[in-house]
Amino acid sequence: MTTTHENPTAPASGRPPVVDLATWQAARDELLVREKAHTRAGDALAAARRRLPMVEVDGGVEVVGAQGPVPFLDLFEGRDELLVYQHMWHDGAPHQGQCEGCTVTAWQQKDAVYLHARGVSFAILTTGRWDEVAPYLDFMGYTQPWYSVRDVAPPIGGDMGRLTCFLRDGDRAYLTYTTTGRGTEVAGPSFALLDLTPYGRGEAWQENPEGWPEGNGPCWYWRTDAEGEATWGPTGRPVPQWTRAGARPVETLGRRGHHH
Repeated sequence: MTTTHENPTAPASGRPPVVDLATWQAARDELLVREKAHTRAGDALAAARRRLPMVEVDGGVEVVGAQGPVPFLDLFEGRDELLVYQHMWHDGAPHQGQCEGCTVTAWQQKDAVYLHARGVSFAILTTGRWDEVAPYLDFMGYTQPWYSVRDVAPPIGGDMGRLTCFLRDGDRAYLTYTTTGRGTEVAGPSFALLDLTPYGRGEAWQENPEGWPEGNGPCWYWRTDAEGEATWGPTGRPVPQWTRAGARPVETLGRRGHHH
């Protein structure tokens, strides 16, 4: 840590103040009280969520996956509960032109083993045509089941960019919950981990101490060029794509050749 000669405990600009361990522990314990209250408030919200009513959906409607058309009920895989992420899709876009926000969520849901252990199935739905979706999945290396819900009515189809829960009762299916926007952050543990760090997500909307590094635009780190520099320009891709074979810089992004 860089310090000044005038005050050896004063950090360089944009750093937390330096204190002894006992002083730090007292401040940490004070924050812990607020963190516990936040946890309990979340528990109360979850309890209210469990008390929401539900709406019956058409469990027989066909969705299209790797094995062709199947009834929606098949996505439960014999379990009583189903959690889906509804992934946005840009028709006709190359791989690098697909939604970086949905990539954030899908990339972090590679294994549903703990959901399965609790009796919950997981799938990703999208409105893309399966003949476009399939090569994208191969390129990204996704392991979870994906299905095209093109032309399927809400809440199975319709608006994407959502986490949605369904409950099965025999051969009948019901919508129990859906969330969008920042509500989907629960599926991206990187957000919560970044929030633990001194500089957080580095976004302009954050409330920061004076002297902290200037924030960037929201989601600025979701799309980068080959050198890892954040960009929404023509050389950018959703960040995980740079780990994929053949993910070279490109000149054109987005739907039908238009820049994102």
